[in-house]
Amino acid sequence: MNNTPVSPGPGPGDESAQPRVRVSSPGDILAVVPHLLGFHPARSLVVVGAGRPPQRVELAFRYDLPDPPDAAAAAELAGHAVAVLGQRRLPTVIGIGYGPGALVTPVADALAAAVRQRGMRLHELMRVEQGRYFSYICANPDCCPPEGVRFDVRASPAAAAMTVAGLVAYPDRAALAGTLAPVTGPAARAMQKATTRARARAAKLVSLGARGGLDPATRLLAETGRRAVRDFIASYRAGRPITAADQVAWLSVTLAHLPVRDDAWARMDPAHRDAHLRMWTDVVRRVRPAYLAAPASLLAFTAWQSGEGALANIALDRALAADPRYSLAHLLRDILDAGVPPSEARLPMTPQQVADSYSVASAARDLGTSGGKPGSTAR
Repeated sequence: MNNTPVSPGPGPGDESAQPRVRVSSPGDILAVVPHLLGFHPARSLVVVGAGRPPQRVELAFRYDLPDPPDAAAAAELAGHAVAVLGQRRLPTVIGIGYGPGALVTPVADALAAAVRQRGMRLHELMRVEQGRYFSYICANPDCCPPEGVRFDVRASPAAAAMTVAGLVAYPDRAALAGTLAPVTGPAARAMQKATTRARARAAKLVSLGARGGLDPATRLLAETGRRAVRDFIASYRAGRPITAADQVAWLSVTLAHLPVRDDAWARMDPAHRDAHLRMWTDVVRRVRPAYLAAPASLLAFTAWQSGEGALANIALDRALAADPRYSLAHLLRDILDAGVPPSEARLPMTPQQVADSYSVASAARDLGTSGGKPGSTAR
């Protein structure tokens, strides 16, 4: 089961910036769904949740259709969907299946049954194939003919309004994933060499810290790593991207250390989410696989803050492919699978609190006690 939750709008603390687009027909709904997801779905079930009047859309999420059809998988999918909607207290449901009837209908039937059992309102349930939609709940041939209703999302004012609001829809999920594709050719070779130099530099700092009686994993190396984090964030917020191989490589090597990773996490102020998305995207595309898990997880967190659930899940795919046991990535995936809204993407600590917590843990180790991890303990 692969679900992509998306909450429309930019996330916490910025209601005025959220796009407001009125949808009044099935065609309008179909026009805005790709913009809510970030891509045009195929062979998918998309579930849209809305609140009580004025029935504002609050959540949209997507599942791969079971192929071949499987009744148990369809029931599990439908149960998960209504659980997510119930947790968010969204009583109005729209279900849209993209693909042939043999794949869509079993899942649509399971969703309809689960919605009824939960006491929710099924506003619309339809199937989309080859530029036509077919309603499962409308039997009026005047508006829902058996041959389906033709629609064109490109001609929809709703889709145009979503595009103007900055909610881009890629042709498919693969195209969206392509925005995080690793660099190749000379850029990749430059990053490989730069990473080797960064590792040697880190080893030298560890050696210097050891000779100075410091805990090298959390002090000297952490200090230089935090400085790199601050420099990157300041540069991107000022509109100055950093793609120099040595700078990216040094950031990636230091982010492998939890005090640096958590310092970066604590600096992800949602007021600057666009700059942070650009920053982590650039880093993820350039970083070598051994150091990918941390920046990819930070990109996922920032994407979740921005309501871009599909991008967040793609970033988590990259993180877990690099390190299947990376616990921060697993934590974020559980959060996304539960449909937790971007308004809950709060910062775990302030940077100072992060630094203080690691200092306490280090002091406890020096005394031979079992010092606790900081508030963010995810690896």
